Amino acid sequence: MSGTGGRGWLAAADGVLRAVFPALSAALLLVLATVPVGIPGLAAAAALPPVFFWSVFRPAAMPPSAVFGLGVLQDLLGFAPLGVGPLTLLAVHGLAFRAREVLARQSFLRVWLAFCGFAAGAGAAGWALSALLAWSVPPPAPGLFQFGLAAGLYPALAWAFSRAHRAMRRAEGVA
Repeated sequence: MSGTGGRGWLAAADGVLRAVFPALSAALLLVLATVPVGIPGLAAAAALPPVFFWSVFRPAAMPPSAVFGLGVLQDLLGFAPLGVGPLTLLAVHGLAFRAREVLARQSFLRVWLAFCGFAAGAGAAGWALSALLAWSVPPPAPGLFQFGLAAGLYPALAWAFSRAHRAMRRAEGVA
């Protein structure tokens, strides 16, 4: 094998890995969040930050099909009614994607506050969808707890995702 052929293959593999990293890291985070640690709702809370972050800062790497798949995985791992996860995550993705021009230029604090608003909306939507599907009114405490978990997880996850995003931009030759 020639030297340039090997580098071409590695460059192509690097490009593919950069393209799928956001969705795969979110899926891995979801799976790790379902490890029995005694924190109910952790998987749902862990799904929201990566979908929001990557929808704002690298939307091509978090397409709606990946968000839908993450939502289904969230529902399956969390034993939630099928459809709640995909609908709430797709709503967050769509709204974050539309607001990305403004959000991408804001300080971390403003983006975090915006995320908290998105998380509150997603929690309310998930609660309402669960109530509709079950034909009963569930207690609001789990949804509020999930919101608190998501809001608390966002800073650490955003820090890690920001570092990965900067590394991907450097690899692509973008400042």
